[in-house]
Amino acid sequence: MNSAVKSRWPIVPPALAGLLCLVSLLALVEVAVRADMIPRTVVARPSDAIAGLITLQNRVDLRDGFLITFGMTAIAMVLELLVALPLGYFLFRRRDFALAYSGWLTALFAAPIFLLYPLFLVIFGRNEMTLIIMGFLPGVIPLIIQVQEGFRGVSSTLINVGRSVGVTAWQSFWKIMIPAAAPNIFTGFRLALIYTLINIIAIEYLVDIGGLGRIVADRYFRFDISGTYTAIIAIAAISMLFNWLIGRLERWVRPT
Repeated sequence: MNSAVKSRWPIVPPALAGLLCLVSLLALVEVAVRADMIPRTVVARPSDAIAGLITLQNRVDLRDGFLITFGMTAIAMVLELLVALPLGYFLFRRRDFALAYSGWLTALFAAPIFLLYPLFLVIFGRNEMTLIIMGFLPGVIPLIIQVQEGFRGVSSTLINVGRSVGVTAWQSFWKIMIPAAAPNIFTGFRLALIYTLINIIAIEYLVDIGGLGRIVADRYFRFDISGTYTAIIAIAAISMLFNWLIGRLERWVRPT
């Protein structure tokens, strides 16, 4: 009977299933808005928002806003990786420091770091540096924690086998420890992406600098509902692009 059920219901690839669910949801929203079940002053028709990817470019530079937000997020995340990798490894190696400061890191992660943006506006000015710093700070903390946990979970057997075949400490770090700790590290990297992108978009929105966040604010205050949702779609595209890049990097670091 199980074989009959399996043959009757073919397995749908997860990516295709997710796409079908998204298309179905957008179709339901489209019907609800057209039927005035959802006010058009609150939610734009998905067809208008998607078409706005072309028409909005004629009113504002959507492409440039996309590139600015993408670039600031990418710079912040590269800095996070460059800082979190050595610090996480240091906390793994020095258990005394980990016991002393891991609690501080966790508490700082829970603190509303976003509220510091007026301070950084005073220090760095109303420019891209403020965006990078405000994206970097909330993202680097979970990445440090996950890097530390990832190295802590590496089996000592793997390290001992490496030593038995004569690998150097540097080779052991890059060839054994990094691939073994990769699942935790890239989980932290994805968490860092969430907090980094949210903070950069929020600062762009509030301070009217940067890219897509500024466009969302501009369209919102002009009561351009479809344009607002078009900019939000562009932000979602940045998030999906970064997640795809992180997935590719993870497969490169840990092929199996």
